[in-house]
Amino acid sequence: MTMIEVRAATPADRAAWLRMRQLLWPDETGSHASEIDTFLAGPRRMPLEAMIAFDAAGDAIGFAELSIRNVAESCTTDRVAYLEGWFVDARWRRQGVGAALVRACEAWAREHGCIEFGSDTEIDNLDSAAAHVALGFTETEQLRTFLKRL
Repeated sequence: MTMIEVRAATPADRAAWLRMRQLLWPDETGSHASEIDTFLAGPRRMPLEAMIAFDAAGDAIGFAELSIRNVAESCTTDRVAYLEGWFVDARWRRQGVGAALVRACEAWAREHGCIEFGSDTEIDNLDSAAAHVALGFTETEQLRTFLKRL
């Protein structure tokens, strides 16, 4: 098994985090840099924490972004750690990187008094759904959201 280090994001991780965010959310490229800069400048709102995974050579290979929500689907508490974004570089998938990130996120959640950990994925993202289930998440519902501009 490959040695993976996961730690909280720092200003030195900005470029790698930006690269990975653009891969995960390619339609939102205009906001990534400013959101990362806001996060690094503090105080943090969204995300509350970002974890970066590194390979043995020190290269960033994945990230996870976390929040604490007061409401989350199928959760019963008002303080739910939430996996807002989760990404592993394609060549590192199925090698334990995603699991290492989720374990670090779970530890962060416990340190912040959370007893529930929520997440979501797009309804047709079967790979993400399978990864969630493999790491102990239980699928609780499928959801479609709607918007009406007023």
